[in-house]
Amino acid sequence: MELPRNFEGYFTPLNTPQSYETLEELVSATTQSSKQLPTCFMSTHRIVTEGTVVTKDQLLMLEAVVMHLGIRCARCVLGVEGQQVILHLPLSQKGPFRKWESSTPRTLLQVLQDPALKDLVLTCPTLPWHSLILRPQYEIQAIMHMRRTIVKIPSTLEVDVEDVTASSQHVHFIKPLLLSEVLAQQGPFPLSTEILEVPERRPIFLSPWLGSLQKGQRLCIYGLASPPWRILASSKGRKVPRHFLVSGAYQGKLRRRPREFPTAYDLLGAFQPGRPLRVVATKDCEGEREENPEFTSLAVGDRLEVLGPGQAHGAQGNDMDVLVCQRLSDQAGEDEEEECEEEAESPERVLLPLHFPGSFVEEMSDSRRYSLADLTAQFSLPCEVKVVAKDSSHPTDPLTSLLGLRLEEKITEPFLVVSLDSEPGMCFEIPPRWLDLTVVEAKGQPDWPGGSLPIATVEELTDTFYYRLRKLPACEIQAPPPRPPKSQGLSKQRRHSTQEGGVKSSQILGLQQHTLLPKPKAKTLPEFTKDGSSMYSKIPAHRKGHRPAKPQRQDPDDDKHDYEEILEHFQKTI
Repeated sequence: MELPRNFEGYFTPLNTPQSYETLEELVSATTQSSKQLPTCFMSTHRIVTEGTVVTKDQLLMLEAVVMHLGIRCARCVLGVEGQQVILHLPLSQKGPFRKWESSTPRTLLQVLQDPALKDLVLTCPTLPWHSLILRPQYEIQAIMHMRRTIVKIPSTLEVDVEDVTASSQHVHFIKPLLLSEVLAQQGPFPLSTEILEVPERRPIFLSPWLGSLQKGQRLCIYGLASPPWRILASSKGRKVPRHFLVSGAYQGKLRRRPREFPTAYDLLGAFQPGRPLRVVATKDCEGEREENPEFTSLAVGDRLEVLGPGQAHGAQGNDMDVLVCQRLSDQAGEDEEEECEEEAESPERVLLPLHFPGSFVEEMSDSRRYSLADLTAQFSLPCEVKVVAKDSSHPTDPLTSLLGLRLEEKITEPFLVVSLDSEPGMCFEIPPRWLDLTVVEAKGQPDWPGGSLPIATVEELTDTFYYRLRKLPACEIQAPPPRPPKSQGLSKQRRHSTQEGGVKSSQILGLQQHTLLPKPKAKTLPEFTKDGSSMYSKIPAHRKGHRPAKPQRQDPDDDKHDYEEILEHFQKTI
């Protein structure tokens, strides 16, 4: 049985170092001392008498010496399962026997800390046994050569141990460390180390220094990178985008580019109260007037100002989340000031469902050059920029060659500033969370380089690691936009087509859908490159009193008539 260290019972020793070979010697020693009967004792061997077995170290109480069956015997009392059993043991009964002397009860911790009570027989009223011996179990903590973990050896383990201290004076025990443990220790820095093991995982960076991280390579760790945040960015204007992790210490200059929004839901995500957001529609989109008459259609070149989220009543009587916008005028000229003032008094409100599949580009005229810290402090992410001046501390800054850069997420994660012993002039940053090398402290204290450390502030990521970062809780990835409501008219039309069946019905339905489509509009946008950063600037201004024509939906009452005309024309063609 194992007892916890906080065991609340009390222990009392049952025997003394002196022993007696027979009961007669025990009785003689008791009567000659100042103490008289009764007295308690125990036998170191098992005694079988009168059908009763007295186990080893079981407590007996000697009451008196009496004649029993013509033999001088010691009348003893034995406690068995809460009852007292009278035994008559002859004085010639051989032991050895030990006399029990009462003492002050002690706690478990006091007994273990007293060397005089080691291996003595004890009694405890809390436990179900009359006597017991306490043997504590210890745990030895040791380190092994070239092993990072501590070995714990219990005292109950039966092993042969040999003292080799004298013959192993030349052995220097090395305790490996993980980079995460170096980070937790927080110094002292700089720290010279040697790589013992590199984790077998897919590479996370596409940097040349990653191939140098091999067993035996010496590293110099200069401490924690500052600032602790990074920006996750992707290239724009390429079929296969490249992904980067840009340090907060990046010193390049950036210029904002117009953002592109594929849906109204993306517009809502970019909207910030107090900051005007104006966009230009880049394709014609038909409004869902059957859901709500205020769901306006948009044409290429329509200018909108986002006012914020709102709610509108749908066709089925339920409320729908919408984006409330205001249509902006693009009229100009001194002779039109009065008309502009009238429009300003009653601006046209535009409601866009969040699933509205429009295409918008931000209208902006910001030619300032920002640092990365200023840009992320003033504007929300995601944000599209162009690097107009490279980081002077990074001679091979890859961001300057990109047509555009999308700053996606801000990640806060501690990095360690590290340099290779073979190339101390160039430092890079390692995230222990994703690249936890096993190192050992090397001899010698590295010198701290003069001035600021030349740190590579841009690291290109592999696609696997990029998407792994995008799954982090810190990356507040927006939920997908709401699904558009099902169209009742389309559902009825599909059921009608299924019931009639046949090739003829499907052909007629195809012709009907083709006739109901709006006529394609004339091209209102000139040809432009794939880079849509200046798309809004190429949209020609509309003349006075003219607004881009919006697609007109036919009256539902005319569906039957149009269907008959198409059917008649189709039969004549056949």
